[in-house]
Amino acid sequence: MKGFVFHGSGRSAWEEVPDPGIKEATDAIVRVDAVTICGTDLHILKGDVPEVRPGTVLGHEAVGEIVEVGGDVRTVRPGDRVLVSCITGCGRCRYCREGMYGQCRGGGGWVLGHLIDGTQAEYVRVPYADLSVHPLPGSLDSEQAVLLADIFPTAYEVGVLNGRVRPGDTVAVVGAGPVGLAAIATARLFAPERVVAVDLAAGRLEAAKALGADTVADAREAPEDLIADLTDGLGADVVIEAVGLPETFEVCTRMVRPGGHVANVGVHGKPATLHLEDLWIKNVTITTGLVDTHSTPTLLRMAAAGRLPTSQLVTHTFPMEQMEEAYDVFARAADTGALKVVLGGQRHDALAVPAA
Repeated sequence: MKGFVFHGSGRSAWEEVPDPGIKEATDAIVRVDAVTICGTDLHILKGDVPEVRPGTVLGHEAVGEIVEVGGDVRTVRPGDRVLVSCITGCGRCRYCREGMYGQCRGGGGWVLGHLIDGTQAEYVRVPYADLSVHPLPGSLDSEQAVLLADIFPTAYEVGVLNGRVRPGDTVAVVGAGPVGLAAIATARLFAPERVVAVDLAAGRLEAAKALGADTVADAREAPEDLIADLTDGLGADVVIEAVGLPETFEVCTRMVRPGGHVANVGVHGKPATLHLEDLWIKNVTITTGLVDTHSTPTLLRMAAAGRLPTSQLVTHTFPMEQMEEAYDVFARAADTGALKVVLGGQRHDALAVPAA
């Protein structure tokens, strides 16, 4: 079969790789129908994730069909159409028993495309299949479903739920990339008074409006002043950081009201200053986290009922064999206007996003 292989910083290729096989009785083999590319994959290609070894097939999101299962798998069988989650859970360790699958100590967590071969291939071996793949409702096509493997549960759990969005809140989302847009869409489920999107790119701010943002702000134009104007000087109830830069984190802490929540979703590669000299008196709660995907079954039901605008985030589609071109388009999002790139699957009307 073929897969997209990492060969070290700046080097990768769509090439022949060995077919996966069952290694443990809890494994499943999935024939991949659709995958997408994550910003984390770009970090790996730059050499920013040193634990990914050269020779690893990348990817941690997919939709496909079960073709083989180990003897201990009970919840799926060959022929089932499934979502492959970005997070794997053993189901036995302390963290899995608490629903914190991202922190699994039994061989799970984020392993696909990280510690073992991932989903950007024709077939993938999924460990702990009973907890790590999800049967798909028949009404969801592959393009809709694949965005529920990572970005929607990440935005919903790490952003909206950790931030404790409530009816009537002012919610600010800093960063209108794919995860930020998913945070806007899922925050709307809790009936906030307003959602404000902050970004540098005009195209992404237009996408934020289409996904439900009431107000948008250019990140270069003191968005904390806009938040103050909208809230009579109080600040946002919830601020979701979806960029992963020190300066955007600091902007978030300036936007939040006393007693409010800052939910950090962005992946930070550099230290960020925590201004406790200003924050200590404000009763601000700051949360971080890796997604656990405990919400995936709920999100699947909501998507099947038409309550989540999943495929609206897809701006580009490619056949699987054009993986290298798809990576190029996604990596040059400022020029191409790419939000989410899907390989394989079935095309639907996508959000019209002009190039930034």
